[in-house]
Parts: sequence; structure tokens; C-alpha cells
Amino acid sequence: MAVTIDEMLDLLSFAGAELGNGNANHGPMAAEALFALGRDDAVLPWVEDYRSRLMDRPTPALAIPSSDWREYLGARERLGDWIAFFENELEDAAWQDVLRVWAPRLAPAVMAAATHGLIRTAHAARSLSSQDTPQRRYELAHGLGYWAARYYTLPGEPWTTNMGHTPSAALDRVERLHDLDFDGAGAISEQIKGLEGQPEFEPVINLADASGNVSRFLSNLTETFAAIYLANPKNLIAFVHTVTAPSALRMLTPYLDDADARQAARYAWQACAGIYIWYSTVSSQDTGNWETPTEDWDEIIDRAVAANGAHSIKFTEACRREYALNPNPVYLAAARDVSERVGPI
Repeated sequence: MAVTIDEMLDLLSFAGAELGNGNANHGPMAAEALFALGRDDAVLPWVEDYRSRLMDRPTPALAIPSSDWREYLGARERLGDWIAFFENELEDAAWQDVLRVWAPRLAPAVMAAATHGLIRTAHAARSLSSQDTPQRRYELAHGLGYWAARYYTLPGEPWTTNMGHTPSAALDRVERLHDLDFDGAGAISEQIKGLEGQPEFEPVINLADASGNVSRFLSNLTETFAAIYLANPKNLIAFVHTVTAPSALRMLTPYLDDADARQAARYAWQACAGIYIWYSTVSSQDTGNWETPTEDWDEIIDRAVAANGAHSIKFTEACRREYALNPNPVYLAAARDVSERVGPI
């Protein structure tokens, strides 16, 4: 039986943005990714299984005023109000125009909710780009609302100029904080706050140069971090987001002007570098020990679907999307690996 993303969003519409343990609700994102992977037949069984873990969405309580919205950024308890705020925004304007205004405002908080605000917003935008429906608009409101309610910025402000490095070269110029004995236990959004006590992290955002072609910058960023993911023996969920988050930003760049897209790319670099500095137990110079898989993309996608994990599905879809623009086999290797080492999470 053929199903649509709108039907899946209806099935998931009762739920809030997070699970009972505080982790993100991946349901709408993974469902959209399965459609993008061409695995329509797998979507309904996956959604029906996943929705049993979800909690009811928060009820709006008090409207967020459009004049002082900045005051409520990062107000976790106002998630329902933020979603309602963006529902109203999307009633009065084209969804593309809402993104054009709000993605740059929220971009300093790429790390919000362990990057899931950005990622959920981007999956919703891609879905809307093929058809504008009420379900997809509500999903965009939910993504933007989650991003705003969990707004969190890492230490460091972008300068007018930067050090001029590609992300791969910039990463070689930062020092990790932990070695092999670090287990990284705990929520990413809480762990990463440890960077607030590291003043040497503040200049990191200015090491990488996004002033040129943003697409090439994002390709270098995701390629670099796919290799970082492969090299690390643990903390894998954190490194999954160093590919899915900048790849998600790529899906939003068509709706941003050039200056806003470049600035958002710098924040994506900052978030990925922060995850590397905090979580990586392997140096960026030691990332070459992986082999090109013998499987093709269809076989790798089959493995991700069989693994049944939201992270495996989303990561595989992001890797395939990045590979289409930058056919480096590291994406194949990383996507093949995720179904084994991350699996059904």
C-alpha cells in the first residue's frame, strides 16, 4: 500500500519534539529520509513502531510576542508557544520567506538540541519543496519552534575576517580535550556545555573560511567529519551529527541569501569542531584507516533499513546526498559502518 509523507506526519502529529528521556523525536525526520531513499514500503512499519515511544506534544500556554521574541529564545518550557508562533508566521507568509527570515536568526544556535532543531527544520523544508500541504507546514513550524525553544550558542563570535582555512585544514589546528578513556556518557546537549569552561575554544569559529562557495565548504566539512566518525571507536551518535547537521544546512541554503548562508556555514563548522574537541579520542591526522566498501548504495541503504535505527537511516541518507555532490568513498564507508556500530537507535 502506497503511503505519503502527509499520512506519516498525521500519524506522528500527536507527539512532542522529544522522547521521555529528553532525546529528540526523530520520527518525522527519519520518515522523510526513508522517502528520500526510495524506501517508501519501509516507512509505515517504521513509523508505527517508533510512535509507541513518543510523548504528547506540549500545549501552547501564552503567545510569544512578535516584538520581543529574542527574550524567549532558549525557553524550553515555551516549546508549545514557539510552535504556535511559527504556525502563525506560516499562515501569513510563504514558507520560503519564513525560512529566509528565521534561519539566519537561529543559525548561531546550530548546536541547539544537539543540532536537531536545524535538522528537523531542514527535512521539513525539503518536504515542502516538493508540495506545500498543511501537514508539512506544521512540521516546519515544529522544527523552527524546537530550534528556537532549545536555542543554545557555543562560546565564540564570528569575526569579520577569518583565518582562511578549509574545515579539514582548520581541524588540524585545534586540540582535543579527551583521550581514549573518555566515554562521553550523557546527553550531547549537556556534555557540550563543557566547552564553556574552555576559553581556547572561542576563536575556533574563525579558523574556517566560508567566504567562497558554500556548497564546497559544506562538502569539505561533511567529508572531513565522515572520516572522523569512522576513526572514532565510541561517542558515535555525537559524530553522526557532524555529518547530518551541515548536510541539513545545505538543504536550507537555497532559501538564504549568500551572506546569511556563509554565516550559517561558519556556525555549522563551529558546532562540528566543538563535537570533535569534546568527544573525539582520535586526532584528525589519524583518520585514514578505512576501506572502500564493495557494496553499492542500494545494498548500503538496505542495511540501514534493516538496522531500523533513526540515526542509521538519517546518516545514510545524508551520506548519499553528500556523495552525489562530492563522490568521495568516505561517505560510502561511513554509511555502511553506521548500520553496524550505531544500529537500532
